[in-house]
Amino acid sequence: MIVVAGEALIDLVPQGRGALAELKPALGGGPYNTAVALGRLGSPTAFCSRTSRDAFGEALLDGLREAGVDVSEVQRGPEPTTLAVATIDAGGSAAYSFYVDGTADRLFTAPAGLPAGTRAVSFGTCSLVLEPGASAYEELMRTAAAQGLFTALDPNVRAGLIPDADAYRARFRNWLPWVTLLKLSAEDAEWLGGTPREWLAAGPSAVVVTRGGDGLTAHTRDGGEYSVPGEKVDVVDTIGAGDTVNAALLHGLSAQDALSRDAVAALDGDGWGRLLRFAARAAAVTCSRAGAEPPYAAELGEL
Repeated sequence: MIVVAGEALIDLVPQGRGALAELKPALGGGPYNTAVALGRLGSPTAFCSRTSRDAFGEALLDGLREAGVDVSEVQRGPEPTTLAVATIDAGGSAAYSFYVDGTADRLFTAPAGLPAGTRAVSFGTCSLVLEPGASAYEELMRTAAAQGLFTALDPNVRAGLIPDADAYRARFRNWLPWVTLLKLSAEDAEWLGGTPREWLAAGPSAVVVTRGGDGLTAHTRDGGEYSVPGEKVDVVDTIGAGDTVNAALLHGLSAQDALSRDAVAALDGDGWGRLLRFAARAAAVTCSRAGAEPPYAAELGEL
């Protein structure tokens, strides 16, 4: 079982250009997209979050169930669902404005335990910024690491939600001893400061940096550096692409029985190459269609 912990929200996606373009609601949130992608790939997956009892919250749970994701760990509340308003630039890249005051996912509390058979827990995005939930997710990350579980982190920085950038960067560095796999975009890496080698020295067994259409690079603690190019595709938008990479990496590591610190450290160039190429194919499919619509296993072929 892979547990994905973090927010579920509604993306309001513009259907045209300009500030007053019609907005279409879509299921979203970085962790939510990761969970759906894992379910579609066939990995046993559970979602650990807190969602509203409003219509959007019900739709979010329905989306998880349709992907085969276990929702028994999802907490519920009467508060409204978080909204993220997207704007799409000429290259298909998305930027977001968030409506988060008093929303349900901010009130997440750390669970007493994780589902039986949990091997990995994935964290990221807004859930690690917005209090009081951020501290609860941090507690869960620390507990999972202490239990020897594989932990994955994608900070997926949303700078507009971070009131004190330096404080957040310090908090990020404090998470690293609890992290097995750090995945982040080149833009996030630049914003956070530091290098893969510095981050590896702080704790993770591997760091994967994504560079959009230019591909992905994995950095390992033994000095290894493995890169693959991006898959060529006509980009509709990039919504959910990084989340799909998260899911593909976790699914691929599970398929190689590598969801542990020692197993990740033992992966050779061939293992990393197959894993990164699989993640690149998965992200390309997501970019080829509107919104966060990650691929199913049958669309990708063998790892």
